[in-house]
Amino acid sequence: MENKKVAIIIGAGPAGLTAAYELLMRSDIKPIILERSNAIGGLAKTIDYKGYKMDIGPHRFFSKSDRVMNWWLNILPLQGTGNKSENAIEITYQNNNKQIRLSGSGPNPDEVDKVMLVKDRFTRIFYLKRFFNYPVSLGMEMVRNLGMMRIIKILWSYVKIKMAPIRDEQSLEDFMINRFGRELYTTFFKDYTEKVWGIACNRIKPEWGAQRIKGLSITKVFAYAIKKILGLHNADSVEHFLYPKLGTGQLWEEVAKIIMEKGGELHFNQEVRNIKTDNNRITSVQTQDLAFAGDYFISTMPVKELIHAMESKPPKNVVEVADGLIYRDYISVGLLLKKLNYQSAKTKGLIQDNWIYIQEPDVKLGRIVIYNNFSLAMLADSGKVWLGLDYFCDEGDMLWQKPDADMKTFGIEELIRLGFIHPTDVLDSVIIKEKKSYPAYFGTYDRFSEIREFTDTLTNLFLIGRNGMHQYNNQDHSMLCAMAAIDAILAGTTSKAAIWAVKAE
Repeated sequence: MENKKVAIIIGAGPAGLTAAYELLMRSDIKPIILERSNAIGGLAKTIDYKGYKMDIGPHRFFSKSDRVMNWWLNILPLQGTGNKSENAIEITYQNNNKQIRLSGSGPNPDEVDKVMLVKDRFTRIFYLKRFFNYPVSLGMEMVRNLGMMRIIKILWSYVKIKMAPIRDEQSLEDFMINRFGRELYTTFFKDYTEKVWGIACNRIKPEWGAQRIKGLSITKVFAYAIKKILGLHNADSVEHFLYPKLGTGQLWEEVAKIIMEKGGELHFNQEVRNIKTDNNRITSVQTQDLAFAGDYFISTMPVKELIHAMESKPPKNVVEVADGLIYRDYISVGLLLKKLNYQSAKTKGLIQDNWIYIQEPDVKLGRIVIYNNFSLAMLADSGKVWLGLDYFCDEGDMLWQKPDADMKTFGIEELIRLGFIHPTDVLDSVIIKEKKSYPAYFGTYDRFSEIREFTDTLTNLFLIGRNGMHQYNNQDHSMLCAMAAIDAILAGTTSKAAIWAVKAE
């Protein structure tokens, strides 16, 4: 009997797990996943602290790809009644100008937690100690919060940029000013973006904007506001998303179970440290404990580490580019509270935001996540308020080096300064750190094509995922890249073009 072919997959995040699942469902190639941590989900894992769950993120489950949406719901069905003929859950949304309807009747009675919730998206910006709609909407709320004179400056700034020749887009700052005008850019985009990346917007490549806010302009901001006022807007990615009942990581833990049940392997605490090549092919990888040979190699590990793990040293220029790649790291302060000072105007209870972007320049805090508004099942006591205070930093900088006790105090003090809490309402806290959460579009990124040209010569190597491709991908982008890699493997092609084309969509 002919031996099965083997695919070595580095990383058990969304990209790696999607690749393994696709191989098992569509071929007889055996996936072997090597995960350097002891957890499933990568940057989409869920962490449990005394019965309170928190994500690295968190992540909305919404995609313009029907393939991805159906893939998710094949793992976790929509929450429903369990009766297909009565009161089934339905969600209708617009996808690439098509009206899509998803429906479901929920899980088996003994699996009531294995479901996707349908959530209304509500996100705001906190700036000048006031709340603003997100996405930015030029309506009466903005006029009240900013004042008419500032609104006039925003509009005049936009008119001026449209009357002048289009700026040559050499930086993210150029990209944003072209679309919004300087005044709106400095009001709502500049400070927060620089807080996230730790660098001036005029030093960030415009590719970040092209990937993350492609197609958005002040004209569309106006159009959205008008449609919403008139009730003409359709349910779309802005209005609804899906979310696993027990957190983002729940879905990926279910996928991992299926992979192992179907004959795949998953090895924890295995960091790839050496990669052997021969005749433009990878032959095996070595961890601190074991060696794994394979026919195909799918990598989600950070590109910098991949290049340095090559036993046969890559060309000097490739190593130089890899050494210059930069990442931003992430700290989240999990904070358990009796209550928040700010209340919902409608319910007089907890504000309904999923997360809040903190635009205030005098604090380091970048984002507040309210886990109550994702799923109450993530809270050991649903009568409490469970927050994630998200900070963006560099490994080794002031924030990263703070002892946990000091970082907890720092986060609490910033939240008090912003007016969100009273110190007597704090019940408990925890610190979560994640390295290389955000691949950066500066450093040597503008020469990344030199790395791609080199890795493309290794015919059985496929780079996927956020860190594997050094792209600020969403979860669904990483999955689509994994699917494209498996499509290529099963088609017998060595071309990686379809994988890299995903970002263009």
